[in-house]
Amino acid sequence: MARPAQARTQDPDFVRSCRFSSLQDRLPLSWPRPPDTPASPKLSYRSSYQYLGWQELADPAHWAAVDDFDLLLRLVDFNGLRDVLAARLGWTSAKGKVPFNPVSLCLLTLWQIVNSWSRAQTLRNLRKPRYADYAERFGFRDGVFPSEGGLRHFLTSLGENSSADGKCVAVTQGDQAIEVGIQALNQLIAQSVALIRESGVLPELAWQQALLCPDGQIHNAASRMRCSSVTASCYLPAPRPCPAKDKGLRGCDCDTPRCALICKRATPWDRAARFVWYTGDNQDDEKEGEGFYGYRSLPLQLADPMRRFSITLLDDLRPANQREEVPASALLLQLGAFYPDLQVETVAGDAGYGYQVFLQAVYDHLHARRVVDLRRHPSDDDPQNCVVRGYDDRGRPICPFGYSLVANGYDPSRQRTKWVCQKACLKNSQPKVQIPQVSYPPPDCPYQQTDHPHGRIVNLAERFPDGSIRLARDVPFGSPSWKSIYHRARNAVEGRNATFQAWGLKRLPVYGLPRVTAFIFLADLLNNLTTMARLIREATLANQHP
Repeated sequence: MARPAQARTQDPDFVRSCRFSSLQDRLPLSWPRPPDTPASPKLSYRSSYQYLGWQELADPAHWAAVDDFDLLLRLVDFNGLRDVLAARLGWTSAKGKVPFNPVSLCLLTLWQIVNSWSRAQTLRNLRKPRYADYAERFGFRDGVFPSEGGLRHFLTSLGENSSADGKCVAVTQGDQAIEVGIQALNQLIAQSVALIRESGVLPELAWQQALLCPDGQIHNAASRMRCSSVTASCYLPAPRPCPAKDKGLRGCDCDTPRCALICKRATPWDRAARFVWYTGDNQDDEKEGEGFYGYRSLPLQLADPMRRFSITLLDDLRPANQREEVPASALLLQLGAFYPDLQVETVAGDAGYGYQVFLQAVYDHLHARRVVDLRRHPSDDDPQNCVVRGYDDRGRPICPFGYSLVANGYDPSRQRTKWVCQKACLKNSQPKVQIPQVSYPPPDCPYQQTDHPHGRIVNLAERFPDGSIRLARDVPFGSPSWKSIYHRARNAVEGRNATFQAWGLKRLPVYGLPRVTAFIFLADLLNNLTTMARLIREATLANQHP
């Protein structure tokens, strides 16, 4: 199989629609400013971002000299982002110090991320003559540059205001409604997706028959862990409980002046970071794994199976020890607000999403197919129990005589899969489960008669007749179709993980939940936009060198 980039360049439709010559008449791509966005209240800025044009891209030789980020700066006019960022920063007044243009600070932060630099290194490079062209494109002139404190404040304000309005979405888990906070920074990601769609690199079919795939990624905190049992109580005034001692560990007596405000074993900089032991399979059994102390990002990816790339639609950020199924379900419930015309066909994920709250959200809210890996349970190990309940450990119906049924098509209008036995008992087939005291072929089966041409028929919709949803799937588990969809989804999420790791985000370069939130969301935005730039580059170079 050809690698994704090679496959794309061999696709005439991709090359024709995504090359620079096809896009040229629409340049620059303007950042989509929503019409209800208030104008920035600031009257002046210490930097002056201006779009400097794309004309040098008309020279074919120039394409080999610019990387994806450079290309992005020439393809996109970011002026529309100024008011959007001003709103996200919480600016409501013209009073106070004259700030830098938020577009300048945003582009500077993206430059830092794509180069895996520290904040100090980024600011040092900004002052060097060799990077003067970047300073100009960001809008910094006359030697006026931001400080480290200014960049910290920018990220802190973005992160703090992302959930400051307190808006939530209610996720139903059993009889309980769980309120999950909405991240306003997802508006930036949604606007980057609108830009991608405008560029033409995302086929309309991928939007109308969308394959979505959530997957969490753990990021080590910038702070070093001092205690694996730290909880929110460790940040309460003394005297305080000690969760480590409750586990039989040494813990801390918190009886020293150093422990007056917070426990000395709890970092003061990453208060929301938590420890998690991760095995990598999400199957709820204890295996060898690795411990992490930090945060967990939860991107919801859209995979394009044809052009074999993916983009992030929405994201969330949590302490590393929090489970994923509830916040992921909340992201699914928010899709309609951010993307009203998105048509979801399939949602794929690993076993960490094999819980009722997520499976039900996919089925009931999105009316989409569930291609979610199976979560094991001890009841699956008893073959006789599988016959009693009517389905096996792979979610395939079983007849009362122990024969497995086979899938016979999915009806999207009714959201159900038809399963038939095909009279396997009359074809010398062996039952999956041998029932004691039953002679084979079973003489008492009523579906052997001619008025049942397909034998026994079971229509499986949201859940099994016993009420269980854990193993209910809309594509037969382990089938060729299942494997194809699941592998495409896994490749999509692994692509994002690999990019973030290449950018040095396995360990975060910033402290505290607000700055971490802003940094991760900006990284998702950057990943989306550089993906767009990369695909345009591939199509353009393929056109230059057939």
